[in-house]
Amino acid sequence: MAFDRSHCATYLAGQLAKGFARSLQSRATALGFSPGQFPVLLELWQEDGLTQKQLLDRLEVEQATLANTLMRMERGGLIRREPHPKDRRAQIIQLTEAGRDLERQAIEAAAEADAALFDGFRKFERELMIEYMRMAIENARKL
Repeated sequence: MAFDRSHCATYLAGQLAKGFARSLQSRATALGFSPGQFPVLLELWQEDGLTQKQLLDRLEVEQATLANTLMRMERGGLIRREPHPKDRRAQIIQLTEAGRDLERQAIEAAAEADAALFDGFRKFERELMIEYMRMAIENARKL
């Protein structure tokens, strides 16, 4: 029996994620960040001054992945690290002025990338797709 990827939700979800990353890539590069940095930026725009552990808990990524992302963001001038006032092992991740100034344009770029993926969808189809995606993500978190 042959495996048909076109009927496999996990394969299709991966393809969708790759498509979104490609759609965001050129827009993000022009603004000075990468698609992988966008979730970190979103968290820091919501609450600046988080620790790396807090970011790990919120983003559900591997420690090594986040550490590399933060290193690239620091080199790119988007964040800075400061010693934690109460825990010598921890650092506070703070947005730089450049990181804060990027917010409006980055969110617009992500919205454009998102819109490109839903080109040709009617409004209710897009809303249903997003709701189904949320449900599948919630189920995945239970595993």
